[in-house]
Amino acid sequence: MSYVVFARKWRPQSFDDVVGQDQVTTTLKNAITAGRLAHAYIFAGPRGVGKTSTARILAKSLNCQKGPAVIPCNKCVSCVEITEARSLDVIEIDGASNRGIDDIRALRENVKFSPVQGKFKIYIIDEVHQITSEGFNALLKTLEEPPAHVKFIFATTQPKKILSTIISRCQFLEFKRITNLKIIEQLKQIATSENLKVEPAVFLALAKASDGSLRDAESMLDELVSFAQGDIGLKDAHSILGVLEQEYLLELVNKIIKNDTAGLLEFLDELIEQGKDLNQLLVNLIEHYRNLMIVKAAVSNQEKLLDLPRELCQLIAGQAREISLENIFLGFNALLGAQETARYMDSLRIPLEIALVKLSSQVKDCKAPARLVDSSQLTVDSKKTPLHEPSVVNRRLDCAEAKLVDSSQLTVHSPRTTVNSPRTTDSSSQVTDNSKKVSFREPSTVNCELHELDLEKVKGLWPQFVERLTKVKVSAAHYLEEGSPCKTSGSVLTIGFPPRAGFHKESLEGKENHILLEKIWKELLKQDIKINFAVTKEEKKPVSDSTGENEHDDHLLKSTLNTFNGRIVRKS
Repeated sequence: MSYVVFARKWRPQSFDDVVGQDQVTTTLKNAITAGRLAHAYIFAGPRGVGKTSTARILAKSLNCQKGPAVIPCNKCVSCVEITEARSLDVIEIDGASNRGIDDIRALRENVKFSPVQGKFKIYIIDEVHQITSEGFNALLKTLEEPPAHVKFIFATTQPKKILSTIISRCQFLEFKRITNLKIIEQLKQIATSENLKVEPAVFLALAKASDGSLRDAESMLDELVSFAQGDIGLKDAHSILGVLEQEYLLELVNKIIKNDTAGLLEFLDELIEQGKDLNQLLVNLIEHYRNLMIVKAAVSNQEKLLDLPRELCQLIAGQAREISLENIFLGFNALLGAQETARYMDSLRIPLEIALVKLSSQVKDCKAPARLVDSSQLTVDSKKTPLHEPSVVNRRLDCAEAKLVDSSQLTVHSPRTTVNSPRTTDSSSQVTDNSKKVSFREPSTVNCELHELDLEKVKGLWPQFVERLTKVKVSAAHYLEEGSPCKTSGSVLTIGFPPRAGFHKESLEGKENHILLEKIWKELLKQDIKINFAVTKEEKKPVSDSTGENEHDDHLLKSTLNTFNGRIVRKS
């Protein structure tokens, strides 16, 4: 007998064998028990989650010699023929190749004939959304009032493409993506039954690569068996699948948390030399940051949301304790920015390296001692609370708001506590050991008085502003290329972006970039300034002639006006 692949060999033969679709199988079993089966069903859901298999099981339950039965015997002639896809009473149709009105007309004529040996004539139409609108319309009347011996089961991955008039005549059952844990459990059962020696971590790699499709996971396991020809290890799985080992992701983020920039770049270089796909690495790293966010934000039900083995959940939870939620969001922004930048470059390596270095630097800055204190006094008991603890500083503002210390005083009760300013203090700074009072004077170049901003002055200083920003942070200057000053109100400057530059606007709205822009303007204008970002309409700039009249940008119109010495007197 020829070899049968796992996806076919392990196809479920009863409702209890269907993996991860309890809401569907329970509905069907109850309908069979109560005798309330509909004449037409739509099975909708992703690929490889059991839609066609469930349709066959339902057909066997209806046409079993002992049925209709919740559990088909799988031994009678009808059950065996349906399992082997050769039953004359169960007609499986491919919606992609039988999609026209003529095909539906032929189906409509055939439904009149009684079943050969079973109780029902069952039509299973796969990918039913491929049928044309004309074909659906031709089926409407038959679908609404079919003969008593006919049942329709429609399977689709894109239910939105099915006409609403068809959906309203059917019972709609939605199949869900199968969880990683369910897929791992099924793969382990297959490996045990097939006497396969598989490293446990392989099952997780297959489940994640399958994206909720059990059939895909079974097919990949089949491929691994052929590839390894013996014991299947994690390296075999990653050679076939191209996904990144979980420990590599943990190591990358550990180096980011420890601010080990040099080690981070060296480790990335090692991964590249091993032939790792950088696109896959970036996708997996974004997913890892998502898992850190879930652990950090969700107090309970974390394991269900992560959908990972318990041991890996514990490792992620341990790592999440070492990084703030704010830095997790910064990680998302940096990695997504690398994806966006890579669209304009031939290589992903440079944007990814920039993103990783940026992340390690940001984590370090967030852990720095608090220099972001608003005016007034802050009293710290060093025996109870370290100066850099967020519980002390964040009562007024979080650690990403870059406001300089303005004539503030820090009073420390410990006789030997030393307060270090994160920036170099000038000769006017005073440190008194007896009182332990530290005062800072703002640089003389900055005047914190509020003045009305002049838009024309801002526009005149704009090139100088962009030049300074480029020296400090190239990526922020790149995002600013699409923007321009468009409005001032008091001490607030509004920078406008066209609709196509929404990503650039959102990137500059991040706290770090926002603060940096305000700081540079503060130095240029010598006054406090706030910046807002807005989306503006893209308009063509009019061109003025010598008489002051506005001319259209179109070259042909300009040429005509010049030829006849004319001017526009009215615009339509």
